[in-house]
Formats: sequence, C-alpha cells, structure tokens
Amino acid sequence: MTSADKPPTRADYRWFLSIPTRWMDNDVYGHVNNVVYYSYFDTVVNKMLIAERLLDIERSPVIGLCVESHCAFAAPLAFPETVEAGLRVGRLGTSSVRYEIALFREGIETPAATGHFVHVFVDRTTRRPAPLDETARSILGRFMIG
Repeated sequence: MTSADKPPTRADYRWFLSIPTRWMDNDVYGHVNNVVYYSYFDTVVNKMLIAERLLDIERSPVIGLCVESHCAFAAPLAFPETVEAGLRVGRLGTSSVRYEIALFREGIETPAATGHFVHVFVDRTTRRPAPLDETARSILGRFMIG
C-alpha cells in the first residue's frame, strides 16, 4: 500500500465542526441514512464560510451553488453519536472550490465517510459565475492540502 492508498486521518483536515446526530437521522436499519451524510457535508462547508465571514446568507452578493458532491462510506454512524466533520480545500479555481470532507466518529482517527463538495460561486441575482476575490482566495487557501 502506498501513502496515496492510505485512508486519511484527522491530521489531513484543516477545519472541524462537531455535528450531533438526531433521532430522525437514523433509518430502519439503525444507522444514519446515506442522504444525511450529504447534509453533514453541506453543514460543515457553509458553517466554515459563515465563520470565516465569506458568506452572509441574507446579504452576500456572491453565493456558492453546489454543482457536485460525492460520498464514500466506510463505517456506519448512528444516533446519539456526535459526528466530527473535517474539512480541507482540495482545489481552488477562479470561481469554484472543491472542499474535501471526512466524517469521524468521536475519538476515532479514520473516517466513517469521505467525500467532496464543489461550489461554484455566482452572483446572487444573475446566477452567473463570479470570480473569488483576493480575501476569499486567501482565507480558503489556508485550508488547502499539499
């Protein structure tokens, strides 16, 4: 196994958010349903953007639209666990960002799930792509890997 084949660990991520699971997240099989993982991805990305003052959900002239997401499942999550979502930036384009996310069980170093979430930033009104400004590039650049 090469280092590229090794599963990521917490050390591979730059920003973290604890997300409590909810009773309704579990499905009839007793674990968090697959669609909820995408909700966790959306939550960690947008919470980071708000915390870093890159997004005012009511007034920002530029907003991010999700154009692609992916999740690979490695282990189940279940209520009443708290998910620890790790985030990093895998690619920073002119008007797009590829966030890479890992969902960890508390105290576990390898993720229960990994995936990515791609935002294209657009003008709120016209929905046309809008280039990331230097402030956004600088802040997001802090979360880059490699």
